[in-house]
Amino acid sequence: MYVLYEESGTFKAARIFSRSDSTMQVESESGKRSKIKNNIVLFEFDTPQPAQLLKQAEEQAAEIEIDFLWECAPQEEFEAVDFAEDYFGHTPSAVEKAALIFALNSAPAYFHRRGKGRYRPAPPDILKAALAAIEKRRLQAEQQQRWTDQLLAGELPEEIGRVATSLLTRPDKNSNEWKAFAAAVEQKQTTPERLLLSVGAWPHPLALHQARFMATHFPKGSDFPAIANLPDFDDLPIADVTAYSMDDSFTFEVDDALSVTSLGDDVVQLGIHIAAPGLAIERDDELDRLARSRMSTVYTPGHKIPMLPGEVISAFSLDAGKLRPALSLYVRANLATGEMLGHETRLERIRVAENLRHDTLDDEITAEALADPAANVPYSEWVRPLWRYALHLSAQRDAVRGKTENNTRAEYSFVLDGPHDDPDTRVKLVPRRRDAPLDRIIAEFMILTNNIWGGMLAEHGVPGIYRSQQAGRVRMSTHPLPHEAIGVPYYAWSTSPLRRYVDLVNQWQVIATARHGVSARLAAPFKPKDADLFAIIGGFDAQYAAWGEYQDAMERYWCLRWLQQQDMRVVEATVLRDDLVRLDCAPLVTRVAGLPPLERGHKVTLEILSYDELALELECRLRDTAAA
Repeated sequence: MYVLYEESGTFKAARIFSRSDSTMQVESESGKRSKIKNNIVLFEFDTPQPAQLLKQAEEQAAEIEIDFLWECAPQEEFEAVDFAEDYFGHTPSAVEKAALIFALNSAPAYFHRRGKGRYRPAPPDILKAALAAIEKRRLQAEQQQRWTDQLLAGELPEEIGRVATSLLTRPDKNSNEWKAFAAAVEQKQTTPERLLLSVGAWPHPLALHQARFMATHFPKGSDFPAIANLPDFDDLPIADVTAYSMDDSFTFEVDDALSVTSLGDDVVQLGIHIAAPGLAIERDDELDRLARSRMSTVYTPGHKIPMLPGEVISAFSLDAGKLRPALSLYVRANLATGEMLGHETRLERIRVAENLRHDTLDDEITAEALADPAANVPYSEWVRPLWRYALHLSAQRDAVRGKTENNTRAEYSFVLDGPHDDPDTRVKLVPRRRDAPLDRIIAEFMILTNNIWGGMLAEHGVPGIYRSQQAGRVRMSTHPLPHEAIGVPYYAWSTSPLRRYVDLVNQWQVIATARHGVSARLAAPFKPKDADLFAIIGGFDAQYAAWGEYQDAMERYWCLRWLQQQDMRVVEATVLRDDLVRLDCAPLVTRVAGLPPLERGHKVTLEILSYDELALELECRLRDTAAA
């Protein structure tokens, strides 16, 4: 005796080996014995053999017309075995009973299951809707397959092209486009990015990198809404100083300027003048929301996405000849001894005499020229006192740090002679040493300002956002902790309020302290223990990291383009660790497969094998080694 039963959604047939009141043991054709419950048995039969029954029943079930079966079926719930006799017009064989059960079970749109071997025909309106849904899915599956076939053939379906960026950034994995695309990626054994590039979704890898970044972080575009007129601040006093700013030639957000006023006997008043957008932007107003949504200006070679609208930058950037509001820190210092004799913070207006540029002055204003009193140095009356005091500041920090700061490695500026979104644009790598005097002057006076203003906030109990480093860990917090690597007891970013949101927040707090003194805790926009400061820190860290990753990626891309434009086949490099090296001719770090163990600083000669502008990788092999 044999039995047909259903287990885990599968129909099985086996020989009955033994039985009890509620269970039976059955033996499959392979000889495996199983224990099953009686309530899953559909019927028992004598012939044919189990394997033959299943085969013959499946073949017969395939010949049954489901539409006709639905028309013949009772309108109420029925037993499949009982219905088999009515359908076939005679006492059904085991094969016929099984075939009918298989047919009923294969058409859930027509027949709804109501238990073991029991079914009920779907009402006409429900059946019509179900069949429409089935037809829709069939057409969708056909469409998906057509799209997949086109992608595999190197063609870009229009529908896939419209959502190409979202397929990489925010894919709707329930959409037909995604399913077709994912199938093509799997069958082609490639990455989503390479498949889309190969079918022309973007003309080149640069366009893909840029589109993905914009879609992820600026899905509505990077333009700002129109900004209403900004106040003039005519009530602020005008500073009687001669100030200069120092930036790269492509800088259009001039945040800071420096001035020098001689007080006699090697005593000077050094002014650090910071653009003051915090006077016009208030916490939680429209401009604040715009700035907070970005947290920082995005910098990439040949392109910027500013944190603030152009109208605000134009109104507060310390452009030469323009009278602009500024938050100024005046430091009285003895240039001979390096002693700071006092400092004062003022709100005022300032007219910068000239916006100086590193790339035009670095070759003339050198450490050697500044060390020679007879040397003809441009802007000598301004730069020489600043340099003398910067050396004192650097030495004081080195004493705290316990070591001399190493700033000898060259940095590079990327200068594009064309659009930033065209890979054929020629790129220049302009090296600049980090220890060049003008660089060091700006760095030292910005550190000094961030230190003094951070200490001023701490002294008055006004909360701020501090950047600290302890035990090698750099972090931002609302606590005035020391920055060990820089060698200062407090460090609150405050000198780039046009470009960094943290600096804008701190500027609000510094302005309140400068205006209100001992009552600043009550007047400042952020009060002690304000939880929103912690939210700002978290948001800034995440956003700043994302901007930094994109900047690194674009700089890496343009390094690869520069190497190709220069037709570089062989390059020199310096070992950093293991198989990691830094090229000597460009700011590019890469891995070299098979590099033998070499000490840090060892010089190697590499042969460039290929460039991957999508993965931003350079494939090299070792050609020669030199002494460390």
